[in-house]
Amino acid sequence: MLPTLPESPLSKTPSLYVVATPLGNLHDMSLRALAVLKSADAIAAEDTRHSQRLLDAFGITTRLVALHEHNEQAAAGLVIRMLEEGKHVALITDAGTPAVSDPGARAVARLQEAGFPVVPVPGACAAIAALSASGLADGAFHFHGFLPTKPVGRRAALEALRPVPGTLVFYEAPHRIAETLDDLAAVLEPTRQIVVARELTKLFEQIARMPLADAPAWLAADPNRARGEFVLLVSAAPPGEGLPPDAERVLALLLAELPVKQAAKLAAAITGASKNALYERALALKSA
Repeated sequence: MLPTLPESPLSKTPSLYVVATPLGNLHDMSLRALAVLKSADAIAAEDTRHSQRLLDAFGITTRLVALHEHNEQAAAGLVIRMLEEGKHVALITDAGTPAVSDPGARAVARLQEAGFPVVPVPGACAAIAALSASGLADGAFHFHGFLPTKPVGRRAALEALRPVPGTLVFYEAPHRIAETLDDLAAVLEPTRQIVVARELTKLFEQIARMPLADAPAWLAADPNRARGEFVLLVSAAPPGEGLPPDAERVLALLLAELPVKQAAKLAAAITGASKNALYERALALKSA
């Protein structure tokens, strides 16, 4: 038997509701999100003009207040005052899930520190949508979001991410997509696969998978491929010779205090590296 819908989507306690909204396709709006947005006393939105069009599409007349990266602390104070008055407030972003590479995280932290409940209303998320259609998420993944905008910082960040044992997930804007793909291909191993997902759930949605080394040429082959908002997914680092630097460091620290077998087992649990490889390396270090 299916559970029955509650009479009200709101808690009895004044709360902040973090509400996911569609990436583009309005059919992705959940019933619960609609109910919360209609019932809340106010909606804090990243761009009130953009969000007003969304509310108009569903006949929602709830008051909008602005909460964006330039006023987040002041807006969080306003939300706190509303909750202190016994009101309920919803938080939305321009598209997808708030506070994930979008404004809202600092406001959520302020509300939690003030002792108010923060309630997630799940729904569309570009990173998860892309992962589900990528064929790469068969294990761990690391969500990084937007890389640094300057080339030096971007390449340094990619170097630090090279040994991460899982699929790498990035967001990127159209005006930086070409240079970001160039840097991904230059810094990471060419044997990796990349999935370029753009305009998810929208009219010109495109999801393309290819060897990482081919990505810059693929983008340059058609100017339309540089349009829209992007999620980039890069397959995990290929198995390499030797142990990852973090595994070497952890193993060395443990060997200073523990027997070889125990140190190797614990290092494997901490880093995810091969226990057998760690054991062999530990023997070599002990005999050196």
